[in-house]
Amino acid sequence: MRPLIGFLEHEVQPMIVLDPDYNIVAANAAYQRQFAGDGTQYVGRKCYQVSHGYEVPCDKAGEHCPMQKARETLGSDRVLHVHHTPRGPEHVDVELRPIKGPDGAIMAFVERLATVKSASARASAGGLVGRSPAFNVAVEQLHRVAPSALPVLLQGESGTGKEVFARALHDASDRAAGPFVVVDCSGLSEALFESELFGYEKGAFTGAIARKPGLVETAQQGTLFLDEIGDVPLTMQVKLLRLIESRTFRRVGGLETHSADFRLVAATHKPLQQMVAQGTFRQDLLYRINAFPIHLPSLRERPDDIPLLAQSLLRRAVPQAHSLRIDSEALSRLCAYGWPGNIRELRNALERAMLFADDEVIRAKDLPPELTELQGRSVQPPVVHTSPLQRGQPAVMPDDAELRRLAREFAGTRKALAAHIGCSERTLYRRLSALGLASSK
Repeated sequence: MRPLIGFLEHEVQPMIVLDPDYNIVAANAAYQRQFAGDGTQYVGRKCYQVSHGYEVPCDKAGEHCPMQKARETLGSDRVLHVHHTPRGPEHVDVELRPIKGPDGAIMAFVERLATVKSASARASAGGLVGRSPAFNVAVEQLHRVAPSALPVLLQGESGTGKEVFARALHDASDRAAGPFVVVDCSGLSEALFESELFGYEKGAFTGAIARKPGLVETAQQGTLFLDEIGDVPLTMQVKLLRLIESRTFRRVGGLETHSADFRLVAATHKPLQQMVAQGTFRQDLLYRINAFPIHLPSLRERPDDIPLLAQSLLRRAVPQAHSLRIDSEALSRLCAYGWPGNIRELRNALERAMLFADDEVIRAKDLPPELTELQGRSVQPPVVHTSPLQRGQPAVMPDDAELRRLAREFAGTRKALAAHIGCSERTLYRRLSALGLASSK
């Protein structure tokens, strides 16, 4: 064990050694700087207590536990978790490897931790924001594929943040120093598609008074993001396929062949497999762009993130809007609504409500009519996050400040508090852990 502990000090990434009972027995200097900057005592404590504030192992609290998985497979495991850090809750990529003794039995585990900078588990004025399980799955997949050269296909409903995900993937890749070029495929007619994508030579057509580089050329050594690729005309799909396969192109009106060096990321809200069956999307093109598909969850799949997203969107709309808050009734309406337009619709609703919040408090009456007149509407409640006592009723998760107040003032148990709020005890536990309050009930 001593040589193993000495080995950690030569690693630049944060690393710890765990015994089979979840106890932290050693950590390197990088871990101390990044995850124990406040002088927190961690050696001798359980890893799940230090990282999550849990009282039980992660798999008993509804999380994926890499140690449990490593025990089952006798191999390594990797997972994305939200950990406590001196800076607050952060997404952390956790890679755990078992260390076996001479008899083949596991004697210890080495855990490598890397902060995921592409997403925030706190309200943020930019980038990806969230900490729900569905959101974390998408972020974990993004973090895995970013260092590779594989084409990525982002699939999800309109308004789920596909361009924000694409930019986060670019920023986490080896091409981050290069350009990030967006091609809005839905905004290009068939006549314009080729000239916009590949550029044109002087005199190629009427009005071409000078050579113009295309978006493919602009994306050299960077990322080319084809947004709403399902809208590309069928006649143009073959030219797009040729570009992807040969990595070459010719400007309109030109004879010279140019090399294309870009990372391809595509996105769509359309059912491409169904379009292939209908003959409106080429199957060979789908094979090329679908090397690594990532499903982006709708707001209905991540209702716990709505309060966090609301805080973030307010900051983005007005940077000085930190004093703006949403009262509990308005937040209930936000969490209960189905959001067919997803984050885009949520942003529009909040920006509208801000205009009526004269005293810097957004109330239910300030929200759009579709949120204030929910009775009689077909609202799909987040059933997976409702408690047995309130099954069928929409879950209403308070924002961080309100949850702190409830945790401090509520006299009952955590189970009773979860029932009072209208969420599962597991969901409440996660939220309390992210705030450092898991042991308060």
